Amino acid sequence: MSGAGSPVTAQRASGVQLHVTSLPGGRLGAPARDFVDWLTEAGQSVWQVLPLSVPDEHRSPYKSPSAFAASPALLEDPEAPVSREELAAFEERQCYWAGSWRDFGGDLADQVRFTREWSALRSYAAERGVRVMGDIPIYVAPDGADERAWPEFFRSDAVAGVPPDAYAATGQLWGNPLYRWDALAEDGYRWWVERLRRTFELFDVVRLDHFRGFSAYWAVPAEAPTALEGRWEQGPGRSVFDAATHELGPLPVVAEDLGDIDAAVIELRRALGYPGMAVLQFAFEPGDAHNTHDPHNLTRDQVVYTGTHDNDTVCGWWAALPEERRRLARSAWRDAQVEADGEAEPSWALIELALQSPCALAMTQAQDVLALGSEARMNAPGTEGGWAWRMGEGALTAEHAARLRALTQRSGRGRSQA
Repeated sequence: MSGAGSPVTAQRASGVQLHVTSLPGGRLGAPARDFVDWLTEAGQSVWQVLPLSVPDEHRSPYKSPSAFAASPALLEDPEAPVSREELAAFEERQCYWAGSWRDFGGDLADQVRFTREWSALRSYAAERGVRVMGDIPIYVAPDGADERAWPEFFRSDAVAGVPPDAYAATGQLWGNPLYRWDALAEDGYRWWVERLRRTFELFDVVRLDHFRGFSAYWAVPAEAPTALEGRWEQGPGRSVFDAATHELGPLPVVAEDLGDIDAAVIELRRALGYPGMAVLQFAFEPGDAHNTHDPHNLTRDQVVYTGTHDNDTVCGWWAALPEERRRLARSAWRDAQVEADGEAEPSWALIELALQSPCALAMTQAQDVLALGSEARMNAPGTEGGWAWRMGEGALTAEHAARLRALTQRSGRGRSQA
């Protein structure tokens, strides 16, 4: 089954990534609806957010104490009344995980409030032809509600990370607990099925973070000071997704297949029919004719990004880019007949390049539409902190929308086509 048949990439479309915390005010409510209106005006049909989970002490939503609970910090009205009947109905619907979150100290009334506000926003977006893409981290935080409630599913001898690469000499030591895939398999992958069920209650499409971990994952001894001491271990393969598909139907998943990717990861993704990812900031490498991020190598079964939350903004990236890579970028812009002045507007040149690609879905960050520099970067992998950038009120204008709409329609991604 090819990715072209995926419910994610069935038609050419485009969208913008902006996390809820980066909206003016950093919460749901009027700013979120205003952004949906702006997306509609700009001809976009996908809004991508980061995980809506409770963040850690560094504000990262990728190391949450719960794989199921939503962050009450996103609520527009955290004091809205919740009836006893609403609370009981929610706990019954979410019976697999609600008790463990309550026992951990979480307030289920906040989840009822979040369901109200998020459902209203989802409906508002759907009425305007905008799908919401979420993000599901592969791992959970150590000693969180999940590890306490289901200790049999988590390992104590090793933690998660990734091996050394060009960006991190000692790799990245994430520290998340690894799964006991044998125990999960014996339980029919129930924990993962329920996690995906909860996820698709919230989103139309989901980016599955660190997809390569389902093929093989980097296991670092629990007491190791860096990720150097880790080793590759075999993941569950497609069995976890087959179990979920059997209960939930086709899964509209985008596989985040960035980083150290081998043939087994690609084969798994294609066998499942999930589109992968390409990031234009990873293109333009001299002497690498097979770079999967290069504009000449992009395919329909990829979602192409100007950059992701882990990247610098395009303007920040361009400012630090070596001249030999700049030359290759300029060549790609000429080949694609990009109209933006790449030297003066590198972010808009990459937006055009993404939109013109054969990839069925093209995504850009709001920071790149705004042509912001490194001060607007959301996160730097392997470091603590970040996650704090917030857009100013009225920053995205009608002029931005008109420019993005024109480019989108020219590339065959306009809402009438999508």
